[in-house]
Amino acid sequence: MARILLAEDDNSLRGFLTRALERADHEVVACENGDDAIDALDQGPYDLLLTDIVMPGADGIEVARVAAARQPGLRIMFITGFAAVALSAAQASPQAKVLSKPVHLRDLVTEVERMIAA
Repeated sequence: MARILLAEDDNSLRGFLTRALERADHEVVACENGDDAIDALDQGPYDLLLTDIVMPGADGIEVARVAAARQPGLRIMFITGFAAVALSAAQASPQAKVLSKPVHLRDLVTEVERMIAA
């Protein structure tokens, strides 16, 4: 079981992701924006940060930057519906995984488990 910090501003998608990850026996701390996710880092440590990139307040790249500084070695996975933003995220955090929306929940859980096992 992994402890996952999830930052996603879309309420329904955040709920779907949380339920899928919890069904896979992971503990999820879900946040509705980047600022809340940065605040939630104090509740760590986490095994994985799963963050949307485009959000109100701090964007996902900023959340990842702060998270990596506070918890070196934290695994990071971005999810985004914007191809250009995905490319930018991949360049900013080359060790991170970038998934494009729409993402199938089964594929997401598989990728999360691969990252945690690595």
